[in-house]
Amino acid sequence: QVQLVESGGGLVQAGGSLRLSCAASGRTFSSHSMGWFRQAPGKEREFVAAISWNGGGVYYADSVKGRFTISRDNAKNTVYLQMNGLKPEDTAVYYCAAQPLGSWLPRGDYAYDYWGRGTQVTVSS
Repeated sequence: QVQLVESGGGLVQAGGSLRLSCAASGRTFSSHSMGWFRQAPGKEREFVAAISWNGGGVYYADSVKGRFTISRDNAKNTVYLQMNGLKPEDTAVYYCAAQPLGSWLPRGDYAYDYWGRGTQVTVSS
């Protein structure tokens, strides 16, 4: 069992930066691959980024590539999403998720077993 808690969201102006954190409980965190997803009002949840169990593999949605960076610290049971160059269209609730096949980086939310409750990111123009 893995429990996830996101933090770091907030209100930022376009062009600004935020760093989201996802703290995980459970001894098996380090074997899981992790993903970040987001859901804007009236839209479906969409994939943002994923990272393999050891950080050796990362995968980004085209919409965030070059602006967002996913990383993890297994000693701290935490995964991060550094978001730079934020745009109003990045406004959404951001969720982290975990799935136990550590080398698999799925972009489908169906593949993830554990989810946090989300943190709101609002980017003003």
